[in-house]
Amino acid sequence: MSPPPPITPDLKSEVDQVLEAVIYLYTESRRLTKELARRADLTGPQLTVVKILEQIGDLSLSELSERIRAQNSTVTGIIDRMEREGLVARERSKEDRRVVYIKLTAKGRQIAREIPIEPMEMLRSALETLTAQEMRDLFRIMTKVAKRVRAMARRDVGEPPDGKGEGKAESRGARQRAEES
Repeated sequence: MSPPPPITPDLKSEVDQVLEAVIYLYTESRRLTKELARRADLTGPQLTVVKILEQIGDLSLSELSERIRAQNSTVTGIIDRMEREGLVARERSKEDRRVVYIKLTAKGRQIAREIPIEPMEMLRSALETLTAQEMRDLFRIMTKVAKRVRAMARRDVGEPPDGKGEGKAESRGARQRAEES
C-alpha cells in the first residue's frame, strides 16, 4: 500500500474537523454508556449486553461476541458475572446441545426496561436521518478509512488481520479493563 498523498493546508482544517467529529461520537457514546450503566449498577459492557438481548432476544455466546466485537473469552467473563448477579441465564439449545444461548432473566428484562436507550441506538437514529445517498457515501468512506487503519495497525503495531486488536497474548488486565469500561 502506497502512502497517502500529503494533505494540502486548505484540507488540514477539514481533516481536523472530521477527526474531532469522530472523536466526539466515540467519547460521547462511551460517556453515555458509562452514565447509563452506572445508574443501573452495571458496567458498560453489561449495559450493552442487556440492551442487545432486549432488542434481539436470546443469542449464542459467539453471536453475542460478534455483536459487541469482543473475544468469546471476554464475553464469557462478562456473562459469568451477569449470571451471578441474576441478570442473564444460560440455556442449552434443544436442536444443538453444543450451543448455549444467553437470555435475560426477569431481573435483566426489568433493568433493560428502566434504561431509556442504548447509546448505539442514539447513533443509529441520527444516521437514519441521512438520505440513502448520504448513507452510501458515508459507508463507502468509513469502510475505506477503516481498511486503511487496519492495514496501518497490522504494519506498524502487529495487530492481527481480523481487525479486533486482540491476539492470544491479550493480557488479563486488558480484558478486565475492557469489561469494566
